[in-house]
Amino acid sequence: MREPKLDMAALAYVQAEAVECLTQLNRGIEKESLRVTPDGYLSNRTHPQSWGAALTNEYITTDYSEALPELITPVTQDRLAPRQWLHDIHQFLYQDMANEVLWAGSMPCILTKEEDVPLADYGTSNVGMMKHIYRRGLGYRYGRYMQTIAGVHYNFSLPEDFWQGYQEFKQNKDSLKDFISAEYLGLIRNYLRYCWLLPYLFGASPTICKSFLKGRGGSLLEDFTDCTMYGPHATSLRMSDLGYQNNAQSKFTICHNTIEDYIEALEKAIRTKDEFYSELGVKVDGEYRQLNDNLLQIENEYYAKIRPKRVINSGERATQALKRGGVQYVEVRSLDLNPFDPVGISQSQIDFLDVFLLFCLLQESKNLSERENAENDENFRRVVNFGRKPDLNLLMCNRSISLQQAALDIFDQMRPVAIMMDKANSTNAYTLALSEVTEMANHAQKNYSSRFLEGLQQSNLGYFGYTMQLSQQHKSYFRRESISEAVQNLFEQEAKTSVEKQKQIEQSDNISFEQYLERYFA
Repeated sequence: MREPKLDMAALAYVQAEAVECLTQLNRGIEKESLRVTPDGYLSNRTHPQSWGAALTNEYITTDYSEALPELITPVTQDRLAPRQWLHDIHQFLYQDMANEVLWAGSMPCILTKEEDVPLADYGTSNVGMMKHIYRRGLGYRYGRYMQTIAGVHYNFSLPEDFWQGYQEFKQNKDSLKDFISAEYLGLIRNYLRYCWLLPYLFGASPTICKSFLKGRGGSLLEDFTDCTMYGPHATSLRMSDLGYQNNAQSKFTICHNTIEDYIEALEKAIRTKDEFYSELGVKVDGEYRQLNDNLLQIENEYYAKIRPKRVINSGERATQALKRGGVQYVEVRSLDLNPFDPVGISQSQIDFLDVFLLFCLLQESKNLSERENAENDENFRRVVNFGRKPDLNLLMCNRSISLQQAALDIFDQMRPVAIMMDKANSTNAYTLALSEVTEMANHAQKNYSSRFLEGLQQSNLGYFGYTMQLSQQHKSYFRRESISEAVQNLFEQEAKTSVEKQKQIEQSDNISFEQYLERYFA
């Protein structure tokens, strides 16, 4: 981690020449939630037909499992719209969930056997089978339990109008595409320096159901109840080695210094054999266990805290899309579900993220060395496992600094960005969001993980009981009011359209699955 230092010249340029662009930030949210029965087990119902086809529905799909719906908001420049979209989609889903709930927590409960986690089904087309087999491969590689962890992804970009003037201000002579990619990579490097803030503030998974652990946990966890374990100072077990763990991915390093380096590292990983995955087998007794036996089956298998992204064309891989058009937006992937908010993320969180990501852009961003990468990873590890420890120190350029002081220093540098965003959008929401997280840094008991543990203790319930209580409250919230006719019609029509689209895709396939895979990875 480096000392945070906002580029005041860049800030002044935006204030003077590009402030209108701050009203046109592009935002989108992807929110995962497990479907859970009243007794706390994963639903064994297939993806409800009324929700349409998970392969092609623009708003409602599945992540890893049939029991893990993913809600997708369209890209919007209205700061309030993503949560309204999530609200509307939740309302629609709850019309066909009987006695099930959408689980409010990021960590699952209660798990029985690995094979009881149903793989997502996308139909019989080549692309649908590929998505299904990829998930089967994840199960063989890392276990299905790990794939039941849920979170929120926040997609963010600046409007196209911003970049040309900003390039002139920077006196950059590259192509506009290359300049934009380089700037987003700079944002990503600064994000990686400071992203420990997100689990510190918003991590909400300090507890875990014993059924998930299968004997793991070691010295990190202690008993909370007979069925619940917790990290006494943990903030986000979801983002710890108990959650998104991938030991095989320690065999390679993804470089974020240039888009070419990033693409090259991912391309190498999807073409490098792994001995253990080879032993698993690719096609065994006529059935695919995984797409291939490489370190990564596809690029998305890489468990990143943030990704540079571009919308892909049909049959195109993620790295091919980046090669073709450069970086279009960034996807923030370090957010636990907010268990206290019915849609899983609060407006204050969204406002904070906007300021944080703009701050990451408007600060000098030197290349990341191996030493700094290791330091950033260590800071993140300390925060997810011990973030509420009162005297916790982090590393900044090989020296120790208290977590609290590091957070306050970053917020101090973010404040001019928040003020600028408030002025541009005729609001005070951004400085309020920054004040809220500053209060969390000064009083750790206000962080989400502390609030969750406090609620757990007051409820006299374990992880299952307390999270089910929150889940039922959210369900009641969405069922309290009737869904509007316009919203109902929109999602019903999209469900019907998605089913037709899937049929068309299945009928238009004219090559074998083996040929499809060969072309995809060519």
